[in-house]
Amino acid sequence: MIFSKKKITTEYTVEQCTKCGTITKRKFHQGDILFTEISHCHSCDGLTRIEKIFGETVEQ
Repeated sequence: MIFSKKKITTEYTVEQCTKCGTITKRKFHQGDILFTEISHCHSCDGLTRIEKIFGETVEQ
């Protein structure tokens, strides 16, 4: 255990606009569910849908 590295996983959510296709990556929030339309796009005011939820692991 002395030489093992600590792993930290950060969860992310990818949103995609259904109208213009703009993709946005943000940190995961409790209650995010795949394929739900949750907010308005910042560039075209269309609806954004959650397309992917994933985690990135970093060793320290």
